[in-house]
Amino acid sequence: MTTPNKTPPGADPKQLERTGTVREIGSQAVWSLSSCESVFGVDQLQDDNLETYWQSESSQPHLLNIQFRRKTTAKTLCIYSDYKPDENYTPSKISVRVGNNFHNLQEIQQLELVEPSSWFHVPLTDNHKKPMHTFMIQIAVLANHQNETDNHMRQIKIYTPVEESSIGKFPRCTTIDFIMYHSIR
Repeated sequence: MTTPNKTPPGADPKQLERTGTVREIGSQAVWSLSSCESVFGVDQLQDDNLETYWQSESSQPHLLNIQFRRKTTAKTLCIYSDYKPDENYTPSKISVRVGNNFHNLQEIQQLELVEPSSWFHVPLTDNHKKPMHTFMIQIAVLANHQNETDNHMRQIKIYTPVEESSIGKFPRCTTIDFIMYHSIR
């Protein structure tokens, strides 16, 4: 069991994107939930709004499955959780699993969260610290604070490393103005 890298309070994983070394790939996947309340589902996990959330219902574990159409390189999983508004709905134990399908998922990390109120960056790397190549990522909520059965998760982001151009190395564009014109159309 390991503790994730906690970013400073208020730090946003979009700062990773601004460095030009990673990009968010959550939109390239199909997301599914083991259960959810009618208006608290997948869309709320990806809407970039820290006020919205996924709310599960029924018994634990609660599963979030992220499946890619092709084998995808994933470097970092970012999870936002906030104990203050969610209290006993806040996850306290989360398992992160990767694999090619539901039948060969392997746990890469189990997180113990104690009254979290920030982003947690979970490295998705192998034993050699290289990004993982996977078809599927599963996040399992194993327990909540005060033994509540349903949970709230506010935001989840998945990042892949940006590959260098085959033409050669280009300087990294780090300001918002340069990033707007980063790709050649």
